[in-house]
Amino acid sequence: MKRIFFVEDDLSLINGLSFALKKQGYETEIARTGLEAERLWQNGNYDLVILDVSLPDGSGYDLCRKIRQTSKVPVMFLTAADEETDIIMGLDIGGDDYITKPFKLAVFLSRLNALLRRSENFDQPETELNSNGINVHLLKSRVYKNGIPVDLTASEYKLLCLFMENPDIVLSPEQILGKLWDCDENYIDGNTLTVYIRRLRTKIEDNPSDPRNIVTVRRMGYKWNTADRGVL
Repeated sequence: MKRIFFVEDDLSLINGLSFALKKQGYETEIARTGLEAERLWQNGNYDLVILDVSLPDGSGYDLCRKIRQTSKVPVMFLTAADEETDIIMGLDIGGDDYITKPFKLAVFLSRLNALLRRSENFDQPETELNSNGINVHLLKSRVYKNGIPVDLTASEYKLLCLFMENPDIVLSPEQILGKLWDCDENYIDGNTLTVYIRRLRTKIEDNPSDPRNIVTVRRMGYKWNTADRGVL
């Protein structure tokens, strides 16, 4: 059951929306002040937060900022503050949706359900990486080049995944080495990294002496190249 955290001081609105949400199969937890909301937030686990901007002891904006320091939970503002500057503020500080009062219940529920669906899709982990003819099945730790299996060592596999998860981003040797600390805490030095990259290129590049996937960016590091497919 999805848990909705509802921060609102209007008792009639609380009662009406709580009833509607429960009919939709949601569990609700209510806070009527900012202080109560902060206490419940620290102890709770919620799937979506509904915030009023004007609270008896503060602002829903401040609460949203605090939530965003530790969580990506969907946040919907539901408030009478309907000025353009209010809406922009709510969205800029991390709100995912902003509904102004008065509102239609059906529209509110539709947008709430849409937020939850997007959140579920966002939280699903990637199961495959695909780029430049290279396919990585993350659940099975298998790599294919143009449909043909590629045999990689554990370190080569980790290195490939790191590059493919950061396409067209230059990674310094220090950044790469930090990710290649193995489970036995054996550190991989710069010379070993150079060897790994050379070996990985021999397995995934069409021409390892002229690499087009893992390219060297002079004096900066390496990157997984998907843009111009050329060497810098």
